[in-house]
Amino acid sequence: MSRRFLLGSLAAEAAFGPAFAVGWPSRPVRMLSPYGAGGSNDISLRILAEQFEQRMSQKFLVENKPGASTTIANQMVARAEPDGYTLLYAATPYATAEAILGHLNYDPRKDLRPVALAMLVPLFLIVNAKSPWKTLQEFVDDAKSKTDGVTFASPAAGSAPHLAAELLMRTAGFKGLVVQFKGDATSYTELLAERVDATSTAIPTALPHIKAGTLRVLGCFSEARSAAYPDALTLREQGQDVVAAAWFGFMAPAATPDPIVDKMQTEIDHALSDDGVKQKLSVQGLDPHYLPGAAFGRFIESETEKWSKIIRKVGLNKG
Repeated sequence: MSRRFLLGSLAAEAAFGPAFAVGWPSRPVRMLSPYGAGGSNDISLRILAEQFEQRMSQKFLVENKPGASTTIANQMVARAEPDGYTLLYAATPYATAEAILGHLNYDPRKDLRPVALAMLVPLFLIVNAKSPWKTLQEFVDDAKSKTDGVTFASPAAGSAPHLAAELLMRTAGFKGLVVQFKGDATSYTELLAERVDATSTAIPTALPHIKAGTLRVLGCFSEARSAAYPDALTLREQGQDVVAAAWFGFMAPAATPDPIVDKMQTEIDHALSDDGVKQKLSVQGLDPHYLPGAAFGRFIESETEKWSKIIRKVGLNKG
């Protein structure tokens, strides 16, 4: 434990006291989403907020603070009072922003503490249904046979779909180019027009095209098959040791008292175990996946190490 964290914890305990922590929440709680309204992060947070309000009889307010690879929201919570009334619903770039951007105005390891991982966003390898590829192996073999390999559409540089595609190429041993577009919608437009070969993406926005028979799923990047689309074999099941997923989880200012964090963990675990919540999340292509603070912290460390290597190899790092 760092000296800074210890002193911050003692200061918070002195300022707020055990009784304050036990009575949490006694007023509305702000929960910051690092993305705009309407995306998976925002929608899933609102689903959980509704459950928190029902159980704790207090308002849980979702505030969208998008921009700068999620660092705007991250920094706001890092600098907030450690009283449990400002929380961050962190996303995958929390583990990659430092490697990509270089200097940050906060320390992701010291200024925030992991509360709980809430869910995984499984990614799927998707191609145009007119393509000759029916399996992952056919896709890989064909890519290896081409001088320039294949092209992937990505919704943004450094995004989980981008990094997943780069990881697949390096693990399977074929060449390729990841083309950056603004969001999933443009990626699908290019894929449907056969101007790119594939994309790695969350399933909900692709499902209408899959059901219409215009796009085809070749596999899932998750460690296990996703409840959102269980028919898709994992890439590991098909012989490629590639695992990648986007994720969302709760963070708090580093000196937030343990009793508040403990209570929040209990409520998150309860919400993710609720059948109604599970159903709502499944429709959004999300897999509830609870990890408490310490385990979530180790998960973030492993994600940071894993993706930082890919970021350096691809040359995305600006620091």
